[in-house]
Amino acid sequence: MTMHAGQLEVDEGTVRALLADQLPQWAGLEVRLLPQTGTVNAIARVGDALAARFPLQPGDAADVRRDLAREADASRRLVGRLRVAVPEVVALGEPGHGYPLPWSVQTWLPGRDGSVVEPGASYAVARDLAALVTDLRAVPTDGRTFVGERRTNRGGVIGDHDAWVRECLERSAGLLDVSALAGLWDRLRDLPRGPDPDVTTHGDLIPSNVLVGTRDGASGPGEARLVGLLDLGDCGPADPALDLVAAWHLLEDGPRETFREALGSDDATWARGTGWAFEQAIGLVWYYRTSNPGFSAFGRRTLDRLLRATG
Repeated sequence: MTMHAGQLEVDEGTVRALLADQLPQWAGLEVRLLPQTGTVNAIARVGDALAARFPLQPGDAADVRRDLAREADASRRLVGRLRVAVPEVVALGEPGHGYPLPWSVQTWLPGRDGSVVEPGASYAVARDLAALVTDLRAVPTDGRTFVGERRTNRGGVIGDHDAWVRECLERSAGLLDVSALAGLWDRLRDLPRGPDPDVTTHGDLIPSNVLVGTRDGASGPGEARLVGLLDLGDCGPADPALDLVAAWHLLEDGPRETFREALGSDDATWARGTGWAFEQAIGLVWYYRTSNPGFSAFGRRTLDRLLRATG
């Protein structure tokens, strides 16, 4: 079952043909299309060190090319500046062999994503997430500010998303406690942006975009830790509260408090992070209910955490 209207399909034969035509230096490597767990790209392993990523939703080729170039620029800005690994974009491909959009090749990072390993109870991962957000905020924006051109348009003013949230609440009737969620949204919708300047944010700190592994020490294997960050397509300057969504998408109560304490987040910024997490999660339950049940369940879990914490 497809997740999006008009969703694009790609198979291993198409990937091999595109590599042979456009990137022949990798044409002899094994190609393995990975099971579809994310919602934005189909991903194929290319050998052991690379991954080819193909956007799933139809779009204008020029727009997609610009998005891929923005992601490549984000990769260049972040490599070496974070305490976790990020993929490096090593090539951009063009349409061909029935696939209608540009695509990219990135380095492959080891680890298991957070939708597989469920790191919510880990205090070590909570501290690692706080260090990651701190590192991201320290990356210079070079004078850039949020301009609303990113894929999700998150990171400006929460209330600008009211129409979308209202639609999601209507579509969630029978699936969620819409009355309680509508009441929570009424409190979150009008939170002021605040005076803090835009900072560099990842923009989509959800379980499938973080990699968890172990950092082995001299005494042997260590505990689970955050080791990698994926999907830089939404990375850019935005509200400093935006990456606080990780607290709700990834962490249970105790580790969430550790995350907040490590960041020293004030009440106003923390509240906006709650709003951004709500805005992101409210569309996942109904939209992916049958096409990606794992993503739907992730959205429901975030909303349950928000309702419990905000009462």
